[in-house]
Amino acid sequence: MSDEVQLILGIVFSYLLGSIPTSVWVGRYFFNTDVREHGSGNAGATNTIRVLGWKAGIPVFVFDVFKAWLVVYAVQNYLDWNYAPEEIIYIQIAFGLAAVLGHVYPIYVGFKGGKGVGAFAGMAIALFPLAFVSSFAIFLLVVITTKYVSLGSILAALSFPFFLYFVFHVDSVPLLSLGVFATLFIIFTHRKNIVKLLNAKENKFSAKKN
Repeated sequence: MSDEVQLILGIVFSYLLGSIPTSVWVGRYFFNTDVREHGSGNAGATNTIRVLGWKAGIPVFVFDVFKAWLVVYAVQNYLDWNYAPEEIIYIQIAFGLAAVLGHVYPIYVGFKGGKGVGAFAGMAIALFPLAFVSSFAIFLLVVITTKYVSLGSILAALSFPFFLYFVFHVDSVPLLSLGVFATLFIIFTHRKNIVKLLNAKENKFSAKKN
């Protein structure tokens, strides 16, 4: 199989895998509930925890992360390419972003998905796990102190390119560009949350007990 065909098929597969609406299917088949009709209306892990509880939310989050991690990891470890080693990261980013787009705009449920946090986390784990751990620490600190998951997600995304460049001294242009893009994308998907935060109307995090 040529690199071009493998690239196209890989991007399509990544999008379709990313499109698996974990929260929607878990809610529908195990709880007879569509999480998009409750809580914040978002098909992400946070709203799943809010509506269905930790037993549903944790598996949803783990699989959302896994989807993007898998396609990025597979590029370098399971697929054969004729590209130079320094070019492989572009393919990893392309596959990962396809999974992110699938997560946010899933074809299986009317293109109404999550906000991309879990999927970008999967990419970060595969590409630079130390920066991910640092940003995840920021996320936890913000959520624990403020109870705002949206604020934690935004600040964690903002911190990722900072950690890459200033702490770990990464000079990879594609990786740094991904960090900046991820930040802008997370801000975009959280634009309504930002308005609520500014107006003190954002809901604080709470989990359904089960």
